[in-house]
Amino acid sequence: MICWLFGAQLVSRSPIASTSTAALIVREVHTVQADIHDKGVFAKEIKHDRFRYTPASKLLRALRGKDVILDFVESYGKVSVENSSFAPAIDGVLEQGTKQLQASGFSARTAFVTSSTFGGVSWLAHSTLQSGVWANSQLRYNQLVGTDRFTLSDAFKRAGWRTVVDSPADDRVWPVGKTFYHYDAIYDRRNVGYHGPTYTYASMPDQYLYLGLQRLELEKRNRPPIFAEVNTVSSHMPWNQVPQMIPWSQVGDGSIFEREPTEKNLDGPFWITPKRVRAAYAHSIEYSLNALVSYVQHYGRKNLVLIVVGDEQPLPIVSGEGASHDVPISIIAHDPKVLHQINSWGWNAGLRPSPRAPVWPMSAFRDRFLTAYDSTPAP
Repeated sequence: MICWLFGAQLVSRSPIASTSTAALIVREVHTVQADIHDKGVFAKEIKHDRFRYTPASKLLRALRGKDVILDFVESYGKVSVENSSFAPAIDGVLEQGTKQLQASGFSARTAFVTSSTFGGVSWLAHSTLQSGVWANSQLRYNQLVGTDRFTLSDAFKRAGWRTVVDSPADDRVWPVGKTFYHYDAIYDRRNVGYHGPTYTYASMPDQYLYLGLQRLELEKRNRPPIFAEVNTVSSHMPWNQVPQMIPWSQVGDGSIFEREPTEKNLDGPFWITPKRVRAAYAHSIEYSLNALVSYVQHYGRKNLVLIVVGDEQPLPIVSGEGASHDVPISIIAHDPKVLHQINSWGWNAGLRPSPRAPVWPMSAFRDRFLTAYDSTPAP
């Protein structure tokens, strides 16, 4: 059948396939063999789960009573803070953000993790960090989400947290949110009450996403603690429309953003002018970081803890050829005991990662986080 598909002929003096076609077939067969082998290897990694059967009483004991936000910042890569023309400006935003957080009683610890993806396909990074296994392809992702692998959202849910996800890029039902991550509530662009403009890819500004989560979950009374994954998308490519920060009291249903000026790069030469693309990228990261810090300043309570991580490095037009997959990661908290729990990690103080900060595989985070916050693996 393969020979027929590639035009081979079973007649006298005619080859089954040309040399180039035969080579292609060989490569395809080798690819299939590699995929089959990898599926078996990955299945063993998924099955080896130290925390899968840990009872609720032995999970996350050092975070009891805390609201925890896991914030994936789109395209927030190492290039934004090191070895680029725009890194000094973003470093300045991070240093200023650290001071603003300190003025509100919050502190941060920061390092790097190596993402399982680059330049796109964010869900690979999300699933890798949450599950503690290396989902670096769509095949691996599909295999992973069809299993009962224990995720961070599972851990918080089992330990008594209400678990939610806010993914403003989605505009349809996301079955994996229930079948794999087991979220109690799933928010997307359809159900957060937003009535403002879109920004190319981003359906709403990060500022509104944070405020929507605050209204829908965090400001409610007599509730359990919240674990929320939020995916902020104002820094998602193509970076050619970036919103502006406005006073929180004026955000309302988001319609005010129709009247607010927006930085736009919508003309044809934008994508063929790397300098412009890099500048727009940098501005989007600055906006996303400022929105995050401003949210904590205005709405952060003493029991708030944030895990802020880039999902991937941006495209090579921004990050350059051969760039690493490293992305910044920070833990922000008001309670000093929360950061004391990770003293042994060697992460530096503040939001700006040191060039000498540790670098972990993103897949190592789940187990180290659970262990640091007093979770005990099942025997």
